Amino acid sequence: MIRKIVQIDEAKCDGCGQCIPSCAEGAIQLVDGKARLSADQLCDGLGACLGECPQGAITVIEREAEAFDEEAVEAHLAAKEPPPAPVAKPRASLRLVPTEPAPAGGGCPGARTMTFVAPASAGGNAAMLPPPPGPGAALSQLGQWPVQLHLVPTRAPYFAGADLLVAADCVPFAYARFHEDFLAGKRLVVGCPKLDDLQAYVAKLTQIFAGNSIRSVTVLRMEVPCCGGISMAARQALAQAGKVIPFQDVVIGVQGDVKS
Repeated sequence: MIRKIVQIDEAKCDGCGQCIPSCAEGAIQLVDGKARLSADQLCDGLGACLGECPQGAITVIEREAEAFDEEAVEAHLAAKEPPPAPVAKPRASLRLVPTEPAPAGGGCPGARTMTFVAPASAGGNAAMLPPPPGPGAALSQLGQWPVQLHLVPTRAPYFAGADLLVAADCVPFAYARFHEDFLAGKRLVVGCPKLDDLQAYVAKLTQIFAGNSIRSVTVLRMEVPCCGGISMAARQALAQAGKVIPFQDVVIGVQGDVKS
């Protein structure tokens, strides 16, 4: 029969796997480093995975294909083993709270959405946590996972009413007090405007701004010219989302000083 079905361009696919969790039927899997359709009968052709590919490798086409089979999908999902639980233990002072169930179609355990909650305080106030062990040790202010802009779900619960910090990858290495001075109390997304697709950043940030009640945006970038792209992406995304919210652009010098 002729019907709509997903098509994956292997030449464009870089094997990131971001499309896999979005397919509730488990029709997509990684084979030899490329995303591939497991079987025609597992794909419903609705294209829920389309917006999850940063390379634009996924399209929906019409071709001769087996009919979508819900019973085959159920058998396929039942045969799949659940993704392994992370083996690393959480910090003793924090409790890890999964904010979304593991996707039915599998996926990368490292991209599982989590919020970190301080057990001693209702609001997760880091100031109320026990002091970190060891002389000179500092307490992490990271409040969620993942943080890479390509990996964060656009409707993650932790974005609701959040103050968003958009940081260039190099900033935490250059600025010594990144956690204390900028990250505390904020939700974080990170990226590199020089090495990544800037328009993909614009599209992802637009979805985040449009779909959540973000209270403020702080962009933290390096002084090198190419890093200005992450600020431009955030501004364009706000405009495309039709949002007017407080916006701050902070520039960090390559030796760790605040330029503006």
